[in-house]
Amino acid sequence: MRRTRGDIFRRRALVVGVILALIASACVVKLSYIQLFSASSTAQAATASRMATRVLQAQRGTIVDTNGVVLAQSVESYTVYADQVAVEGFKPVKCTGKNASTCHQIDGKPVGATGAAAVAKLLAPVLGMNTMELGGKLVGTSRYVVLKKNVVPAVKRQIDNLHLSGVINYELTSNREYSDNGLLGTVLGGVDAEGTGVAGIEKMTNASLVGKDGSVSYQRGANGQEIPGTRVAAKDPVNGGTVKLTIDWDVQWYVKKALKDAQAKTGSAWGIAVVQRVKDGRIVAIADTDDYAAGSDEAKMNASKAITSVFEPGSTGKLITAAGLLQEGIHKPTDRFQVPYQIEVNNQTYHDSHEHGLENLTLAGILKESSNVGTVMASSNYSVKKRYEYISKFGIGQSTGLNFPGESSGTLTPYQSWDLRTRNTVLFGQGGYSASALQMTNVVATIANKGVRCGQSIIESSTDAEGNDTTPKTNEPVRVIDEGVASELMDMMESMASQYSGLIKVKGYRIAGKSGTAQVAGATGALTSHIGDFIAAIPADDPQFVITVVLKDPAGVYGGVTAGPVVGTIGEFLMQKYEVPASSQRKNAIPTEW
Repeated sequence: MRRTRGDIFRRRALVVGVILALIASACVVKLSYIQLFSASSTAQAATASRMATRVLQAQRGTIVDTNGVVLAQSVESYTVYADQVAVEGFKPVKCTGKNASTCHQIDGKPVGATGAAAVAKLLAPVLGMNTMELGGKLVGTSRYVVLKKNVVPAVKRQIDNLHLSGVINYELTSNREYSDNGLLGTVLGGVDAEGTGVAGIEKMTNASLVGKDGSVSYQRGANGQEIPGTRVAAKDPVNGGTVKLTIDWDVQWYVKKALKDAQAKTGSAWGIAVVQRVKDGRIVAIADTDDYAAGSDEAKMNASKAITSVFEPGSTGKLITAAGLLQEGIHKPTDRFQVPYQIEVNNQTYHDSHEHGLENLTLAGILKESSNVGTVMASSNYSVKKRYEYISKFGIGQSTGLNFPGESSGTLTPYQSWDLRTRNTVLFGQGGYSASALQMTNVVATIANKGVRCGQSIIESSTDAEGNDTTPKTNEPVRVIDEGVASELMDMMESMASQYSGLIKVKGYRIAGKSGTAQVAGATGALTSHIGDFIAAIPADDPQFVITVVLKDPAGVYGGVTAGPVVGTIGEFLMQKYEVPASSQRKNAIPTEW
């Protein structure tokens, strides 16, 4: 039987129909299986393919002064970036009056462009950028191109109102801001581009200030934007802790001003000032004449001179000698000496700062007149080993315990290496050792604190991101000299300071202090420069503070004349600010002459 073309067509149609039916059946079976047995896992897989996780950055902690005044804080900011692939496909949505939350327009008119040109026209005015320049940054195939950093929240909200989600995005960052205006720059230090402390207090307390980042997981739309209501997991960021300094900002400001005024008046190359509380070693102010703002490159590269710079203290070192002579029972303050202008010991000649005839001085008078010759004479039975021991006992050559980055411990060479001259010059603060202004401040504070050397501190308290107490421990208090010896030294220092009563004026308050003048190396390495310093405890009858002022190469040279008046200016401010009771009348001063 011969087949017709119609039969062939019908057979082929039947075969195709059967095949299509089988395919449809398979699809139905597969769909039924998916819906009945694997719907959950399939939905999960689809959701997983759309999921994304974003880091929520924690803010760095805050640094405040002893009264809670904010000195350093992190301010919320954003890094704005573009997805160039999404930009290329961007088409503005025409505003109809009913779609204000999604449409795009410029001054009430259509954008009039698509892609990078459209995005640039919308975004450039908000970012304060040139439209053409911005448009160039938007063209390409990168999914992440930074457009601008440190964008403030107000600008970020303006970008939100442009409805460019998925095309233009941002990351939360933070901007470190300081309120020091150069008053405490080298002490506060600064952070690097990643927000890690690299200098000063920022580095010293970095572990306390660093926060713990959080995260959020969500589903993304076609253009990478977050789909509202799809957040499935979130871990809130935890900001860093708080570091409270012992610094009083009001005192810091006044000390810095007094120091700068003194630099201008005396023509000094630089100056240093320290104010320390006697009873606990807390640093109330620490300043130098540098004007480096915290966070600047200069503040990161230059540490505080008061903590890191060392120098031979000169005549303020005589306090350590006098303390050793009294404590060892070698002399009493009233012991008598006939002191010439010049003396020779072991073929080494020593002389005083100015010529004079034979003077009848007690040990107290030798300190008052700051006589090098008298100090050498009084120390004839004071062994070289003991000279070394007392310099060490007062903390020279040792860490203050601050653990400040770059802190100097000073230098104290072994007494066995001292030559014949150095063995005597150490008695008046020249040769054999050097110290920082911070260390010399604690020498006087030890005497003012009835002979007990406290550990110094610049951190009053600190906590980390989890609220744990991270306050650094200070060095334990150490008795250096007996209370009676300390009292005698305070009396002797008060006589010394009284010589400058016309220059160092704190009306109603007695001052116990010591001046110092020392030769130091100049630019060529020769002893062509000098340091003038004055350190005082106030009030002398009930010491609350020790004030140190150091000037490099001041006109007038001598510390009592150059640095002394600055100490008086600062002391007057302290007495008024803290309402310290006026001093009682001085009685029974130790004789200085005979």
